[in-house]
Amino acid sequence: MTHLIAITGGIGSGKSVVSRILEAMGHKVYDCDSKARALIDGSTEILERIAEEICREAVCGNTLDRKRLAQEVFSDEEKLNRLNKITHSAVLNDIAEWANSLKREKCLFIETAILYQSGLDRVVDEVWDVTAPYATRIERAMKRDNASRQQIEARVKSQDSFILDRIHKNIRTIVNDNATPILPQIISLLGTMGKVG
Repeated sequence: MTHLIAITGGIGSGKSVVSRILEAMGHKVYDCDSKARALIDGSTEILERIAEEICREAVCGNTLDRKRLAQEVFSDEEKLNRLNKITHSAVLNDIAEWANSLKREKCLFIETAILYQSGLDRVVDEVWDVTAPYATRIERAMKRDNASRQQIEARVKSQDSFILDRIHKNIRTIVNDNATPILPQIISLLGTMGKVG
């Protein structure tokens, strides 16, 4: 049976770095952010729901104005929850199909920033939590997104404000603090499963 592993962590922690290393080692990684974008863009039904339930001005024909949608949902928690419900459902269904199509793989990885909010924690067998000091995360995200400190700190606050009512029973930690090498940590974690790439 395929072992599903979530790669998670806060903004700027380095989830994508871990994912790229795993892909270079030959492992399959599902990127929730990019897949969610593709699913939304490719689904008339999802776009219609966003227009009807969240913000009509954010949808023009078959195109989503993400900037307009972000303005709407980040100032209204109820609308943000509604958007998450719409997109999480589509992503979870897509992950199930993806994993089923690769059921001969010994392990599959799923990169996500919102493990618990999406309900993905209930689907995976293991969690790799990528961590980094707060200041390092902020600096990385500012550089990556060409955004101000205030903008990034607001995103971090929004992401971190989710109150956990549960913690996954099988969590491993990867430290990405610019001083601790990542590759040996990944090889060690894979080795504990007997799956060194």
